[in-house]
Amino acid sequence: MDEVGVLQRQRDRVWWGAGAAVAAVGWGAQQFAPLLLMYRAELGVGAATVQAVFAVYVIGLVPGLLFGGPVSDRYGRRMVVLAALGASVVASALLLGGGQGVGWLFAGRLVAGFASGAGFSAGAAWVRELSAVDGGERGPRRATVAMTAGFGLGPLVAGVLAQWAPARTVLPYLPHLLLALAAVPLVRHTPETRTAGAAARGLRIPELSSRRFRTVVAPLAPWVFGVVAVGIAYLPGLVAPRLGGYVLLFCTLVTLLGAAAGIAVVPVARRVARGGSRRLLVTALAIVIAGLLVAAGAAAATDPLLVLGSTVVLGAGYGCCQVCGLTEVQRIAGPGRLAGLTAAYQAISYVGLAAAVPLAAVDHLVPPAVLLLGLAGLAALTLVVTTRAAGR
Repeated sequence: MDEVGVLQRQRDRVWWGAGAAVAAVGWGAQQFAPLLLMYRAELGVGAATVQAVFAVYVIGLVPGLLFGGPVSDRYGRRMVVLAALGASVVASALLLGGGQGVGWLFAGRLVAGFASGAGFSAGAAWVRELSAVDGGERGPRRATVAMTAGFGLGPLVAGVLAQWAPARTVLPYLPHLLLALAAVPLVRHTPETRTAGAAARGLRIPELSSRRFRTVVAPLAPWVFGVVAVGIAYLPGLVAPRLGGYVLLFCTLVTLLGAAAGIAVVPVARRVARGGSRRLLVTALAIVIAGLLVAAGAAAATDPLLVLGSTVVLGAGYGCCQVCGLTEVQRIAGPGRLAGLTAAYQAISYVGLAAAVPLAAVDHLVPPAVLLLGLAGLAALTLVVTTRAAGR
């Protein structure tokens, strides 16, 4: 291979260290998902408590985003990403004690939220900046793939270990500890894209008040992880009585299929985006609506196969919405404020993870299928509002 080809390959790989860190943090964030029903049985707690453990992650996320976004814009990506990896390790260490009491789970999920906030905001911005040598369009897709790979592989490994390995409240977390530690030297050798003091003085993000962010990005963002919460945290519990001893395996499969669909749809999102950002926005929210309609049917029939089908559609909706949101943020962000605006976008997007809590709290009063049809209607309203705003 000639020298030009070697240099091109090196440029193609320069983002891998940052991508590995994002994947490791994503692994730590989602490895808990297939274990929800296991802990419900092991600890004898109710569905609402388990959903609260899943959602408390959002509370830790906010300070993580405030730290990871603007601070990495001002002082550099590497320092923040390394801190995120350290927090991710602490989170898994706390979750190791989850079999002894629900307090360990709350603590572990809280710290995992901080790790995700810092890691995804700084890490996603780092991936996009390192991808700039190949053209800016690759950055959002690479960041989405790195994040979603962690989201898929973490639950897969944790779920398989919990289903068949001994010490099922301990062993599922050990692979993540090894992965996060292995990512540290990769991050240390990844080129820094921000230097200390490079950003403008202060940590304000004026783009938050821009019309495009307020009317398009902010309404879209909660659906990114709202569909994830419905697919992996809410629907499996509705069909658990029909799964016998394979509850953990089913939850693992649900999470894996959702993540795989999220990655598989990225090339489709790229082709759709060539027709304009509005076209991608319409496609993303249309997939979300379709997924929620299938989920409503699955809830009405309490059919595990329909749950799997809805998970695939919802996962595709997640992937399209994530690419759309990150692309919009990259377009809007001013010089030196990419990670800060990414953090704000992700703070809004992660609010969607709490969607399963009110659903689980009221589904003994309102049929789950009706609740999911209501969500589909809300998604349709979001589609109308955002596409009208995008067309102005």
